Amino acid sequence: MTLFGLLFFVLVLSFVFTVYSGPTGVHLRNMESFIQAVRQVEDSNPDLSPLALVRALRKTAGHDDEMTIHFLGASYSIAYAEVLETAILNASSFSFFDKAIHHIVTDYGEERGVVLAPDGTTVALAPLLLGIETGLKAKVEGTPPVGMFPLTLGRRLGLTFLSLQDFPPSFRLGPNGCWDSVERPKLFKLSRPATLATDAVINGGMDGTILGMDYSNLPASEEPKALSEVLKGYYSFVLHEGQGLDNITSHVSPRRREISKSILEPLDLYSQVMETLALVWKLEKTEWIALDTGVGKAVKDGLQEFVHKFWDCPQIIPRCQWGANAYQSTPIPLSLPVQFLYVHHTYEPSSPCLSFPKCSRNMRAMQRFHQEDRGWNDIGYSFVVGSDGYVYEGRGWNHLGRHTRGHNAIGYGVSIIGNYTAALPSRHAMDLLRHRLVQCAVNGGGLAANFTIQGHRQVVNYTSCPGDALFSEIRSWEHFKE
Repeated sequence: MTLFGLLFFVLVLSFVFTVYSGPTGVHLRNMESFIQAVRQVEDSNPDLSPLALVRALRKTAGHDDEMTIHFLGASYSIAYAEVLETAILNASSFSFFDKAIHHIVTDYGEERGVVLAPDGTTVALAPLLLGIETGLKAKVEGTPPVGMFPLTLGRRLGLTFLSLQDFPPSFRLGPNGCWDSVERPKLFKLSRPATLATDAVINGGMDGTILGMDYSNLPASEEPKALSEVLKGYYSFVLHEGQGLDNITSHVSPRRREISKSILEPLDLYSQVMETLALVWKLEKTEWIALDTGVGKAVKDGLQEFVHKFWDCPQIIPRCQWGANAYQSTPIPLSLPVQFLYVHHTYEPSSPCLSFPKCSRNMRAMQRFHQEDRGWNDIGYSFVVGSDGYVYEGRGWNHLGRHTRGHNAIGYGVSIIGNYTAALPSRHAMDLLRHRLVQCAVNGGGLAANFTIQGHRQVVNYTSCPGDALFSEIRSWEHFKE
């Protein structure tokens, strides 16, 4: 590509990201806008390879740090960098790159460099793009994807484990947060002070690992797909009624936890993190990293929390993300661990929800019904399971619910959205409850190890909940008791 071509490419980038800034000039921070912008650049530059594009984005975002250069090399030649930087710095698109790619957390708890994905989760673009670049480099050069784990997850996890080793386990990773608006997201505010490995960073790292490995595993004869096509397939898929995620064989974002686990679990993560920290020490001359026995314990403890939070537990969409109204009184704490888990179906809404917008609307409708029609302080359920691949927070782990009359103080009430009188929920939705949420609750201390599962109808006479079909199913589950 000539110098003129490179300059044209940069000007197109500037135009694209200005177009997607909206009428107020403030860029919407969602994945759809980013994908549309990338596609516009690709359409205007048909000779631009996916690898060249992600390298250009890396340079623009200022991500040529020591470790990245060690594994991926400098993003471009000095001549190209000067053209790129000059054009971007003089263009209105610079603010987009700063907020959409360059990751920082402000003193006010705003996390930048993150975007809202269509599935309702938040993703940091830097580790996502580094993972993709690692995979593309491996594909083009015909080599293994060296540096995949250190660049996507290892460095952030390792440094977080060391810096917060004296903190309680639940505070060593994260936190999550919420957007000012899910329709027009502009600001993402964290729920508490940030670690180096926020939920968005880990989501981006898992996604980067998955998509990077997909690129690197392509047959030698197969050309890499355009970046926008890969991102759209992963984040903007469509689920179909009656199937949910059951028949989805491609890699999609609601499966990020299980897919990343299948990729990374076979590795010795402890050794991987320790080797990453040793490399950070070498490359960055970080004095406070002393690789002694204390570091080993911090890494082991941190990895235990990582596995629990991001592999054992399902992704739980927080109340503020689905648009919950405030609790109308003072929440009453539960005495943990509780002994029972009561299974419900919502009956109304009667259809499974297959997307974050639909599931969120269902959650708001149920909360309105419980608060306004039944006069309760909040939505009654502890958690609600969607068929979009996610669990939605109701009253949560720590607060008394209003789900199973006479038994609210001794158990969690979990409902699956839909009417399951005659048909079953998707297998994936049932597994979220039966395996993932239950394991998360037990390992997190919320549910006793010898807990009992029961259907709503078993302890309340006037209801057929959770529906004949679902009740027949849960009778075969572990921990079920008549």
